[in-house]
Amino acid sequence: MDAVDRWRATPGLRMLEYLDRQSLAMMDLPHAAALIIEQEGDEDLDMAGALQDESWFAISSADRERFRQFRHSLPERVNERIRRTGFMKLSTDYAAPLDRNREMLAIYRRELDRLFPNRYVIFGHIGDAHVHINTFSESPAEFESAKALMDDLAREAVRLGGIVGAEHGLGKRKAHLLRIQYSEAGIEAMKNIKRKFDPDWLLGRGTLFDDPASEK
Repeated sequence: MDAVDRWRATPGLRMLEYLDRQSLAMMDLPHAAALIIEQEGDEDLDMAGALQDESWFAISSADRERFRQFRHSLPERVNERIRRTGFMKLSTDYAAPLDRNREMLAIYRRELDRLFPNRYVIFGHIGDAHVHINTFSESPAEFESAKALMDDLAREAVRLGGIVGAEHGLGKRKAHLLRIQYSEAGIEAMKNIKRKFDPDWLLGRGTLFDDPASEK
């Protein structure tokens, strides 16, 4: 996290991604955590405290593609493990303000270590205080516990001033998070905009809001 705070303002920074211990274990790497950084230009990063001798550096386009494949193969492995459990994928898309980044990550780790020790991954856009969580349930009771945890973590993100849909948006499965993020008045304002531009409620029917016709 010291490196994240130090490097975030680097000129030309294009990517600052985080992988936790469990994520790296899934990629067959024995490290406690790692950052993936991409930048344009010749600005030197302050590597104080970093394990420079154990770092990978990409210079050519082929190297860059290697990094891209490495980063994107992680969620593929996560999804495959979840499919083997037979349970639906549960993941977060929450983000916190930058100055609450450490606090949010600490909350994630505390709660996940309590309920799913060594059976979760945290990875993603740490430079934006926006990492993703996936849990690996092994029973129906654990799956229900994971669902409740995701909602509790959404409340924590909002408490810190963050949001519940930072990148992928909300849909049918996560529509209930609107009421964690917004007041009833705010949600009604959204419905009023929909009534203005989609008076027959034809678009995305039932995705976030119930079709008024179904309530009659």
